[in-house]
Amino acid sequence: MTWENWSGTVAVTPAEVACPRDVEEVVEVVRRAGRAGRQVTAVGSGHSFTPLAEARDVQLRLDHLTGIVAVEPGGRVRVRAGTRLRELSALLARHGLALENLGDIDAQTVAGAVATGTHGTGARFGGLATQVAALELVTGDGRLLRLGEGAGPPVEGVVVGLGALGVVTEVTLRCVPAFTLHAVEDTERYDAVLESLDERVERHDHVEFYWFPYTDRCLTKTNTRRPGPPERPLPRWRRVLEDEVLSNGVYRAVNEVGRRRPRAVPALNRLAARALSRREYDDVSSRVFATTRRVRFVESEYAVPRESLVPVLGALRAWVAAHPEAAVQFPVEVRFAAADDVWLSTAYRRPTAYVAVHQFHRSPAADYFHAVEAIAAEHGGRPHWGKLHGLDATALTARYPRLPEVLALREELDPQRVLTNRHLRRLLGE
Repeated sequence: MTWENWSGTVAVTPAEVACPRDVEEVVEVVRRAGRAGRQVTAVGSGHSFTPLAEARDVQLRLDHLTGIVAVEPGGRVRVRAGTRLRELSALLARHGLALENLGDIDAQTVAGAVATGTHGTGARFGGLATQVAALELVTGDGRLLRLGEGAGPPVEGVVVGLGALGVVTEVTLRCVPAFTLHAVEDTERYDAVLESLDERVERHDHVEFYWFPYTDRCLTKTNTRRPGPPERPLPRWRRVLEDEVLSNGVYRAVNEVGRRRPRAVPALNRLAARALSRREYDDVSSRVFATTRRVRFVESEYAVPRESLVPVLGALRAWVAAHPEAAVQFPVEVRFAAADDVWLSTAYRRPTAYVAVHQFHRSPAADYFHAVEAIAAEHGGRPHWGKLHGLDATALTARYPRLPEVLALREELDPQRVLTNRHLRRLLGE
């Protein structure tokens, strides 16, 4: 049976599909593959745009490894690797807990999201990997290891592991008491957003904005953390109308029109920007962080030093203006993160701004994405591991200073290269 990822950028028919019911079966699958000289690729929900989860030999599905194992003192939670983030948020809420930060898509498995460096936004907060205290994984030579608190290789070296350092079977997360987010969404002029950006990002907990190509308009989202339950949630009718009918149903139709009539895209973008109205409401954190995405797209994202954001956006806007044939349909997304110490994190040891570009999945994107990659390269941009890029091991070593140490861990944890595929060989070498 052919497996396809969410965006449709990867389709593959594995030679074998394994669905282990417990950790012992995971160990046996990996050991058996090693003895036979075969390769194993663990897959989650298929939300990476890259071929990280392209399994041509043994596809390992962790659909049965779900749920919380234990809630420990201090808010540490042990969760099985195949648990979807949206399911995890619901389970944590029963214990009065929440993830400290979350990306805008919660369909990923916790192991997949951690392994690819999934992040949200907030200048004082890191990505999901920074919330990991310990890991349980099966190495390429079939050992079951528990990393953390001085045991085994350092967690920060393994946690964003791209699936190449072990099959993660359990993650221990540092969670926080459940909290509410006060959300303010509005449209503003591009220049006004940049003029107030530094003050806004420092003053508020979570800030992001979306620039609509061919316009001077941005959608801004500002979220402030508050204790206690929501006081002013969005009415259900408005959530359904705006988040389902308009943002998904109508927006899909708009993108189909733009695909067929590229010259109409600037006008369609202006219409989309004008159609947005101000929203101010409270809700539990997971419902504000994550949004439902039913319109399929492809995406590329680069992490650049915070101080490089304005020149990167300037170059991007100039390229879009000079190449109307690109017909860029989706807004450009900008987010922020604190510096961290995770070896393959996009925010490793530098305050970071993220610039993400998207295109409707049925529209041409290659020239646009290549241009963004070249612009980001001038500022040391690091590609998101789960999103489209064209870099190989040589180029990535220049962007990720701890990559050689990760490769040394790979020699230790998977010397026979049981846990590899074509994409990993391009990223990490043989």
